[in-house]
Amino acid sequence: MSTQSTSSTLASARSGVQRFGSFLSSMVMPNIGAFIAWGLITALFIETGWLPNATLAELVGPMITYLLPLLIAYTGGHLVHDRRGGVVGAAATMGVIISAEVPMFLGAMVMGPLAAYLMKKFDGLVQPRIPTGFEMLVNNFSAGILAGLLAVSGVYAVGPVVTAIANGLGAGVQFLIDLSLLPLVSVIVEPAKVLFLNNALNHGVLGPLGVARVAEEGKAIEFLIETNPGPGLGILLACMFFGPKISRATAPGAILIHFFGGIHEIYFPYILAQPKLILAAIGGGMSGLFAFLVTDAGLLATPAPGSIIALMAVTPRGDHLAVLAGVTVATLVSFALASVLLGFGRAERKAERAAAEAEAEAEQNKETSA
Repeated sequence: MSTQSTSSTLASARSGVQRFGSFLSSMVMPNIGAFIAWGLITALFIETGWLPNATLAELVGPMITYLLPLLIAYTGGHLVHDRRGGVVGAAATMGVIISAEVPMFLGAMVMGPLAAYLMKKFDGLVQPRIPTGFEMLVNNFSAGILAGLLAVSGVYAVGPVVTAIANGLGAGVQFLIDLSLLPLVSVIVEPAKVLFLNNALNHGVLGPLGVARVAEEGKAIEFLIETNPGPGLGILLACMFFGPKISRATAPGAILIHFFGGIHEIYFPYILAQPKLILAAIGGGMSGLFAFLVTDAGLLATPAPGSIIALMAVTPRGDHLAVLAGVTVATLVSFALASVLLGFGRAERKAERAAAEAEAEAEQNKETSA
């Protein structure tokens, strides 16, 4: 194969990855406002929040379980096949949502566009052949039947897969801890968090291990593995300075919700929109754990929620500086890595300048033609 052919193949692959990343971003980022709304409600009104309110706290579960995945599914379907694709994608995603015990954002990102794509192909084959007067009947029933079939298939196809993934990740974390390779746990935990499996890992694996260690040693580093706010804070700071325009606008609010409210889920969409940032999360998590090991840091219990205030509250006397050091190291490392991965905002600034120049040129042409 010639050098030119190889370069062309690499360029094509890179372009494909960029388009895929752009599509993911287009599904997630328009819904950031809804994520922030959920984060604020959670941080304020849950039992351990700033203004506990049992009635308003009832909003938290349905919003993260149903509203946010359905918004992502609708947006993804709309991108593929306009409003019709969005409706079918959202309806089909209900099967995925009820098939698992964790919020199915990943399932929504798959099922929404997939259902819309199938609907688009069906419409392309059938709509030109529909007899006059039967268009509404055929269109409505075809959308309903397809959405229903996909919802049913989602119940039986996705749930067992997600459960198997969660169990496998838990076994991997346990294996690395048993081998005393604690920093490497971040290679599993950070991607699992972004897929909203954080609670399954934290309460199913890390929590019980931490309780056992506290009984023996009086504190446990296991309580710091998933709850460290440093990796997420570093990524949000990088997005605030160097991310796309919408990220720069929403990241400051997300930082407050994440770091002081303890709602880590608020930064997950920023990584889902730009999956390369998972490397920054892993790097931050590993470096933070290494710092915790070096300083012999630990907590007395799982901080709930995982805010810096909750961390300080369950830190044993004498370990506060060690815990803060680990959080700081994780923040700095994840910020540095995310900034590099975002190219320090060069691509975004270039695109914004090009858009501004194009708009100015169009305005000038309009004035000239007038």
